[in-house]
Amino acid sequence: MVKKTTRQMPLDWQNTDESHAKIAVQITPSASKNEIIGMQNDVLRIKISAPPVKGKANKELIDYLSHLLGISKDRLEIVKGHTSKNKLISIDGLSKVSILEKLLSNTTT
Repeated sequence: MVKKTTRQMPLDWQNTDESHAKIAVQITPSASKNEIIGMQNDVLRIKISAPPVKGKANKELIDYLSHLLGISKDRLEIVKGHTSKNKLISIDGLSKVSILEKLLSNTTT
């Protein structure tokens, strides 16, 4: 059975007053292109074109998120999961709701 991804906002993302957020992401490296897949169990699923070698996928993830969110790369940081597909990303300057809206508006599936 295939689990369907949704565009629903996780309950813990509903505080609109924050200007700092941490989001859980699961990446699939070595994809044909960078793309947001959707949300599943409060985890943002993202395909990244770079391979998981010498931090290339991590760098590509930060570059891609920076582009989609319209913020500089120095406002994004991988705080957990540097060598894992499951990561925790810290984002300064945007609320969780704003982040979710911007990223899920780019969902391809």
